[in-house]
Order: sequence, then structure tokens, then C-alpha cells
Amino acid sequence: MASFLVPPSPDWKQLASQLDGELYFDDLMRTLYATDASVYREMPQAVALPKNEADICKLVRFAREHRTSLIPRTAGTSLAGQVVGPGIVVDVSRHLNRILDFDPDRRRVRVQPGVIRNELNLHLAPHKLFFAPETSTQNRAMIGGMVGNNSCGANSVIYGSTRDHLISVRAVLSDGSIAEFGPLSPAEQKQKCAGDTLEAAVYRQMFDLLGDQGNRDEITREFPKPSIHRRNTGYAIDSLANCAPFNPDGAPFNLCRLLAGSEGTLAFLVEITLACEPLPPPVAALVCAHCATIDEALRANLTALKFKPRSCELIDDKILECTKRNLEQRQNRFFVQGDPGAILAVELAGSSKETVTETVAQLEMEWRTAGVGYHYPVVWGADQTRVWNLRKAALGLLSNIPGDAKPVAVIEDTAVDPADLPGFVSDFDKLLAGHHLSAVHYGHAASGELHLRPILNLKDPNDRYLFRLLATQVAQLVKQYHGSLSGEHGDGRLRGEFLPFMVGKKNYSLFRSIKQSWDSQNVFNPGKITETPPMDTGLRYEAGQTARELRTVLNFSAAGGILRAAEQCNGSGDCRKTHLMGGTMCPSFMATRNEQDTTRARANILREVLTRSTKANPFDSDEVAAAMDLCLSCKGCRAECPSNVDVARLKAEWLQQVYDSKGVPLRSRLIANFSTAMKVAAVAPAVYNFLARNASTAKLIKQLAGFAPDRSLPALGRTTVHRWYHQNAKHGSSFPNGKVYLFCDEFTDFNDAELGIKAVQLLNRLGYDVVIPEHSDSGRAQISKGLLRDAQPLATRNVELLKDIVTTETPLIGIEPSAILGFRDEIPDLVPNHLIRSAEELGKNTFLIDEFIARETDRGRIRSEAFSQDSRRIKLHGHCHQKALSSVAATVKSLKLPVNYQVEVIPSGCCGMAGSFGYEKEHWTVSQQIGELVLFPAVRSASSDIIVAAPGTSCRHQIKDATGRIALHPAEILADALV
Repeated sequence: MASFLVPPSPDWKQLASQLDGELYFDDLMRTLYATDASVYREMPQAVALPKNEADICKLVRFAREHRTSLIPRTAGTSLAGQVVGPGIVVDVSRHLNRILDFDPDRRRVRVQPGVIRNELNLHLAPHKLFFAPETSTQNRAMIGGMVGNNSCGANSVIYGSTRDHLISVRAVLSDGSIAEFGPLSPAEQKQKCAGDTLEAAVYRQMFDLLGDQGNRDEITREFPKPSIHRRNTGYAIDSLANCAPFNPDGAPFNLCRLLAGSEGTLAFLVEITLACEPLPPPVAALVCAHCATIDEALRANLTALKFKPRSCELIDDKILECTKRNLEQRQNRFFVQGDPGAILAVELAGSSKETVTETVAQLEMEWRTAGVGYHYPVVWGADQTRVWNLRKAALGLLSNIPGDAKPVAVIEDTAVDPADLPGFVSDFDKLLAGHHLSAVHYGHAASGELHLRPILNLKDPNDRYLFRLLATQVAQLVKQYHGSLSGEHGDGRLRGEFLPFMVGKKNYSLFRSIKQSWDSQNVFNPGKITETPPMDTGLRYEAGQTARELRTVLNFSAAGGILRAAEQCNGSGDCRKTHLMGGTMCPSFMATRNEQDTTRARANILREVLTRSTKANPFDSDEVAAAMDLCLSCKGCRAECPSNVDVARLKAEWLQQVYDSKGVPLRSRLIANFSTAMKVAAVAPAVYNFLARNASTAKLIKQLAGFAPDRSLPALGRTTVHRWYHQNAKHGSSFPNGKVYLFCDEFTDFNDAELGIKAVQLLNRLGYDVVIPEHSDSGRAQISKGLLRDAQPLATRNVELLKDIVTTETPLIGIEPSAILGFRDEIPDLVPNHLIRSAEELGKNTFLIDEFIARETDRGRIRSEAFSQDSRRIKLHGHCHQKALSSVAATVKSLKLPVNYQVEVIPSGCCGMAGSFGYEKEHWTVSQQIGELVLFPAVRSASSDIIVAAPGTSCRHQIKDATGRIALHPAEILADALV
């Protein structure tokens, strides 16, 4: 008899053959889905990417038969471990991402669970509507996840939570049947309860449970205060109890209220119908009150609430300090004056700027009268987005703190009545002080919810003890204030075990009976909300875990070694945004939509392997190789990842470590030695160009090199820049603006010589004595292919040659972004210790040519009068390294020196070429897919009179091959515009 109780061993291959979507059960994919943005890690059995509702039904039946479970997942940004578990992770983001129906008159939209919130709003915007809840992850958060967590966001004081906008859902139940849930009339309620289906049983149980007055009284007594609208404590039976028929004046009974915030534990949603809101008032301002302390900011919040703000967001000094270390967020600090203890950002909106200005003045006057705040900058227009981006980056920024101790999500989602917030935070800080700890404070002050994160090292057994102790003590503190332990992040693995205390044992027993009624076999996400394992088990890091000391070529000491550099990824998933959201990170994911191709995946798999591998060379890993394969080394993550995870750097080091044990592949060696080959070919450029352009010989070269057949080979110039310079250089006293040094990189020297010559002539005519100093190659080709030991002597030699001549007044200027910007990026981490400071100083005085021209324009040394008055239109595509390590703003500024030149920045990420990546035959398809996202269509749509500008040599090559258009470097455009 007992043998029948043992579930059959899953036949994963058979299941895969039955699905229209994909099923993975290899170590790589299972590992990538073992974590989310929480502190938890649990290896799933498999990962499914269902293509349709039928696939979901098949997965449910399979789970029942094999006594396993389904863990629904969208972007995987859960902070409480909701989407980790031992069963089958079901990722709906890849295929179930369509907008199914839209009724603008009724202001309703029906979507699949994988639709991204911001992309939904792009669809709604032309109709002057939007889906209101706005999580900080809104550019990758999906509707299914937002329903599962009952997400809120900064504007919840106005718009409430996702539950408040959820009209109906279509769901697969735990027996594989389909049910539709929505608002019911009394007659419909009776009809739903009839029959012997699971759906009918669920309705009967819910009506029996909530029809008991004693149960309703207990719910009222134990649940958080009604004034706290952010309340994700267990199942929302308090919300259901407030519906008809239990409350005659309540809204129609709708089980969607229960499903919102249920964390995928009751049913699998396949269609979701939402209510849309009219777009916000046309005019808004952000008043960013600078306060000396957090308490002062919280008191300022109480004053601000009188003015009915759209949001009040708190940012503390620890987060503001982290923004200084992030390239992107450093630019978003424009509104910050000095080093405030906290900033309260208050959004006020109205029908006109005059109305909003008057409200702002009244608020500021009240603050001044109350003695709170000392500086009140007001931010208007597009700059508000920069402030919000800084605030929303908080979660990722927190991982920037060096070392193993990080701000930990453990008590980060508490919500109390806003009036109680100053007292609650004061008691919380005293509690932490008793443990000699400090915390980060940020979040939604208007709603009484702060994301409070103590700084703990979960590898340390003592801090793991504090992890549980703090969770317990803060639960008691929240209960004391009649608050909610979770405001929007959910219970998950983190808070589930505290629910009996938070809502009382009787209410918790109701939760258990609901789970039993809906899902008696634990098919859906078991161990969340009910029967949750202890919150200090299944953690990402093990107690007493030590970092393996790994010798590297690049200097990772700032992060504490390469392993800790990978550990900086906290799973926030910023790398999962699509091309519609802008930015560069992560181009391969934008093309493939595979989790494997995210920055997060690459950091996570490297962390896993370096932590757990027993190999003599832990870098030798097929899983890491698979994840790194489509990394373009674009540097997008270097700037856009709030945790500063630089996968290009991690990949370069990983490649070098693999080469050390396995040798260097021929193609990598050929690409790294590009400069040497070009130097030989430059002896007879006409011969080389014939061979490169002749169909037969070019085909043979590409076959031997492993290049894509459809990729053209780079041509050589008729001369080199060096050769021309030595014959034509002009030095002397005829240059009123002084001397500059030109770094003549190998790409410009051999392949773009005409560009290099024009750049010298441009600078000469603008009054600069251009000197090409002695220097080595940039090392970019070597770095990109992971030959760091070959790049090291080049970096060292360049610093030795240039450190004593390059200064603020005699800067180093470069033409090719990837070559010159290495001085700001990898070179200081490649040189010996005694040259690090010199390398860093050299980097500070190194500029792209367009950066330099913009700087000199600001100094008044370059004037528009030097350029043509003709009217021209320019479409500009920025280079990835430029966008990550510099900015396209300087390029735009320089291109606008001719007063009638209009410049439009193409909102493209990476072009897809990325040095050698777009040459390699196995990467050709993805290279083209990336270009087709934004860049190629933008270039093709440009009329022939529009100039296409691209600072990068690879970008220009990619544009030419894909569209037939010749793109120009900004220096060429300016040189041609001289009068």
C-alpha cells in the first residue's frame, strides 16, 4: 500500500515534449531561478516557460501527478522569497506578455500576466489613461507579479494598491480547471456556489467562513488599523469581509480581492482585467525638503499630508551617499545640496503651474514656521524623473556598500499609520541601537511605510542570529502600533512564520483553511503565507561561509575580490528592462528575453560557481560560459546597474582565468592581435582592401577566422594617421588655445585614418596645437577578448609614457570611445600598484574629442562663429562605453555649435556590433536582433538629407552593413562645418 504513496519520478523530457513552451531542467537554468531579489536560495526541479493557457493546465496536472509544485514568476524581483521554491518555477515573462483587449470607454484593459507595467502604460497613454500603481521596479515589473504581491508604489496615497484596480481574472485552479473571478451580484453569488466543481467549493467555503460573525469580529480585532491602506498581511480576508453581503454598503463580493496579495498560492492567473485611471494632472512639482535628521523629515511628512500630495518619499543619508558611487545616479544628484540627513520628496500636482507654485509656497511656509528643513529646492518638468530614478534605484544602490555586510531585507516592509511613523521609527532606531546596529531608511512616508534595512552580514552566525531576533522584535513593535508587517512586498518566506502572531491564531487558522480549500495538494507555491519554513533557513549564504581567495589580473580590491564583485548583485532585475524603456543594459536580454542573458544571471552564476566549485580552477565552468556567451561587454551595467555590477569586467577576468588553464582560442588570439595584423597590412593597403572586398577571398578569410558570412571586413585607409601626421603636422605659436595630446588609437590609425586626419585638422583650425605623443595600443581588443595579461603591459607602458605630460591644461584626447575611455575604466586596475594613482590622475584628464570641444565651448575658447550657418539635421547614436563612462550630452552640445544644426538622439541602446561580437558567426543573429530593436529602424527612417552620427567605429560599421547608410563621427561633421 505504501508504494502507491510514492510519487513517480518526473520524466522531464516527456513533459517538455508536451508543452508548446520550453522546459529546462539543466543546472544552469535551475541555478539562475534559485534566487530572486531576496536573501533566499532554493534549487528548483525545473524551469518552465509556458506559451499558453494549455501549457499551464498541463503543468498543473503534472504537478498533481508527481506531487510537486508550481512557483509562478514574472520579473523575479520579490524581496521576501516569494518566487523561490523546490518545485517547478513557471516564468510567464517570455510568452504570456500580450495585451488582449482594451476598452477605452469603460477604462478597462485585459492582459496576460507577463505584461510589463510601464509598457502597458505606453499602450494606454494615447487614450489619456494609465494603470496607476507604480512600484520602484515599474520598468520591468509585470502585472502578474503586481497582483500576486498587491503592489502599491509611491502614489498609493492617491491611487491605492493593485487590489483597488483589479476587476477580474481568468485562472487555472489546482485541479486544472478554469475559473473566472470578478464582482458578483447576489444572484450570481448563489449561482457560483452551486455544483460540485472546485470553483463552487471555494465559493461555498469563503461564504461560510466570512458569514460567521465571530470570524468577522476576530478579523476586525486582529488585523492592522483600517487607516493603513498598505496592508499585505496574509490573505486579504479583511477586505473581503467588507464586501456585500457581509457589509450591506460594501462593494460587490469579488474573490479578486483575495487573489491580490495571495503570492500565487491559490490559483495561477492567466488573464487579468484592470481598471485604468485618467492621466494625472498636467502640471506637477517635486519639493525636495532637505532635513537634518530622519525624524525631522517624518515630521515634515505630516505637514505635507495636509496638502494632499501625490506622494511623499523619504531618502536617507546612507542612500544619498551610495549615489555618489554610481555613475548614473551621480548625475541625478543635481538637486542635492550638501549632505542632508534625509530628503523628503513631495509631489504636488494641479491644473496649472500657478496653482502648483502657490501650493508649494504654502507648504514651504508651514515647514519654515514649524522649523523643519533648511533647503527646499523645487524640481519641475523632466528633471522630476531624474529625482524619482534616484529614489527608485535605492534597492540596488544599497548593494554598493563594500564588504559582506549589506542592508538586508528583513524588516523592510513595515507599514503604520502615517501619524504613528515618527514614533515608530524612533522606537525602531532605539531597538537597533540596543544591538549596536544602524539601518537604511527610505520609502513611502505618505503611506506610513518605510523600507528599513539593518546592515547585517548573513555569512556571520552572529548576524544570522540577529536576523531572526530583529524580525521577531520588529514584528512585536509593529503589532504594538497595530500596523502591517508587510505593506507591499508580501510575506513570502520572510514573514510567513510571524503571521500567527500578527493576525492571531484564529485568523491564521482561517488562512490555512483557505489554502486547503483552494489547493489541497499544495500545487501552488507552497511554504508562502501558510506553513512557512523558519525565516532563517534556505538563505543565499551559509553560516560561516568564507570567500575563496582568488588571484586575478584585474584589481578587484575595491569590492573585496572578484567573488564579492559578483555578490554585489542583489537581484533587483534592472537588467530586465526592454528596449522600450530606454538605456543600454542589457542588450542581449532585450533581444532574447531570456533570463540567462541578463546582468543578474551572469553575476549570479559566477557567484554560485566561485562559491561552490571544488575545481582547482573554479572559473572553468560550462554554466558560466553559457551565461557569458551573449555578453557584449557593452558596459551598460557599469552605469545602469544600481549595484554597480560590471559584467564586462567580470567576463574579461573569467576569460583570462579560463585561458590560463585551457589556452587561448585561435579566433580570440587573431582579434586581440588586430593591431599587429593591421600594421602589416598597412604596408600595402590596396592589396589588403582587394582581398577584403573580393567575394572569394573575403569568404575564405571569414571562414578561417570564424566570422559571419554576411559581415563585411574592415577596410584600411590609404595611409595611417601617424604617417600623415609626421608629414603634415603643424606646430608653433599659431595656436592660441594651447597644446593637446591626441591618443591615436589603433582603430582610427589604420581603419579610420581619414577621420583621424580630419580630427587633427579640426582641432588645429579651432586653435589647438595637436601632438601625437609616443604611446602603445589601447589594449581594447585584448581586454574585450579576455587577454588581460597581454593588455597589462600596454596599460603600464601607456601610463608610464603619458603620466608626466598629460595635465588639466594639456589633456589627452581620443576619437574612438572604447579605446580612450579605457583610461577611466580598466587601465587603473591593470597597472602595478605604484602606478595606480598616476593612472587615476591620467583618467581625469582624458577626454573624448566631443567632450573636449564641449568643455572648451563652456570656457569660451570655441565659438559658434567658427562654423557654418547652414541648416542640417543630425540623428545621433551614442557609443555604449560613451553612455556608460561619459555621456552623449557633450556630443549633442558640440554638434550644436553650428547654430542651425538640429540634433536628435536616437533612443537606442547597444548597436549590436560591440567590437568583435558582431563579426563572430555564432553571434551574428543576436547582433542583428539588437540593432533591429531601435537603431536600424531609426536610421532607415531617416531621409537622405539627415546626417547619421555615431562616435564608435563598430557602430558605424554595423549601421553600414545593416542599412547601407554611412554614419559619420561627430569630429567629421564638425570639420566639414568649419567656415
